[in-house]
Amino acid sequence: MTDDDDDMEALLGAEIRQRRIAARLSQQRLAARLGVDQGLISKIENGVKRPSTALVQAIDEALAAGGCLVTMRVEAAEAAPAPAGQRDLSGEEMVLMAARRAREFALAHQGALSEDAMEQIRDDVRSLAIAYPQRPLPTILGPLTEAQEAIFTLLENRQRPQQARELYALAGVTTGLLAKASHDLASPRTAMTHARTAFLCADNADHDALRSWIRGLQSLIAYWDHRPNDALRYAQLGATHLSPRSGTVAVWLPASEARAWAALGNAAETRNAVDRAERARDDLQDDDLDTMGGICFFSVARQLYYAADALSWLPDETQAAERYGAAAVDAYHDPTRPEWAFGDQAGSHAGLAHTRVARAELDGAAEAIGPVLDLPPDRRINGVIHSVQRVHAALVRSTLAEDPAARDLSERIEMFARTPAAALGR
Repeated sequence: MTDDDDDMEALLGAEIRQRRIAARLSQQRLAARLGVDQGLISKIENGVKRPSTALVQAIDEALAAGGCLVTMRVEAAEAAPAPAGQRDLSGEEMVLMAARRAREFALAHQGALSEDAMEQIRDDVRSLAIAYPQRPLPTILGPLTEAQEAIFTLLENRQRPQQARELYALAGVTTGLLAKASHDLASPRTAMTHARTAFLCADNADHDALRSWIRGLQSLIAYWDHRPNDALRYAQLGATHLSPRSGTVAVWLPASEARAWAALGNAAETRNAVDRAERARDDLQDDDLDTMGGICFFSVARQLYYAADALSWLPDETQAAERYGAAAVDAYHDPTRPEWAFGDQAGSHAGLAHTRVARAELDGAAEAIGPVLDLPPDRRINGVIHSVQRVHAALVRSTLAEDPAARDLSERIEMFARTPAAALGR
């Protein structure tokens, strides 16, 4: 940035700080509302980091700045040299922005919450749940925080009991998605903060399936944070809320147990949990979380990926891990299928590569992990980074370590991991 750019960023940061203080919000509370780290807010307020226009818009709305902050950000962008590839909004984008504004207006001008308004909120949350596993995180985070803020605002007003219960359930889903987003941005503490709030919402909704689903999220967060005992505990806590009418969360929890047991080195319990997940699949009934779809639905493809990931930890289960891994890669082959998820697809490829390293099949490992290493930075979420780093560690420890091709693959993995999604915009 030039000196003028620095001045503009400093002015914007100072304005954000002043408005945040006037709103009696700490940096931590503002960051929690936005689903970002407190450190990012600090850097923006100090003029060290230039926030994206989307983030400034979210800050503007959170601080009720009436567009002032967005205007300052636009002026800063206009004063700076135009970046390569900059373009005007397409007609489709303009229509989408107008639709979002119309939705906000309708919700803000409701007296008693109408059924039309409730249906709009349901559609918003359902769309986010479906889009989350398939789209890059930066395109989801803004609409997700807006949906959470809209639902929280409605809950702060008096609602009829039935509507309040449904709003709490929808708040639990959106806050759960923000927990997943924080995890994907390698911020486990923030993720757990969101998850605890999501569980509180599930309690207020008295929604057992949602309680179980959020425990599953907490298990996932703990697993990738290298806390397998906590991952196991959360999965088992989630199982206490299951009922005969539970949907695919009844499969997710034992599948999550399997990964935790495997990370703890307990082969017998790992196989037992994989088997329990498969038996649970045979007795399923779709519940309202499953009908929401997307990340709320634990698909067969995802179950194959979890089994492969769990078994890949165990030296005596390499053949089974490769079988499950190949099946998972095949299940995620078609991105047009509703259960497709780029993160789980990448994890499946990385898991298959890991088992092939264990079998000293370097060419097969390179073939399996190749599509992962081609992912753009905005799709290099936390779980994907950890998955490829496991392949790197296996390569370093293996008999292949001195092979020049293995060293080249290790270097490619290192370069890939240098630019995770968490580094974007920071």
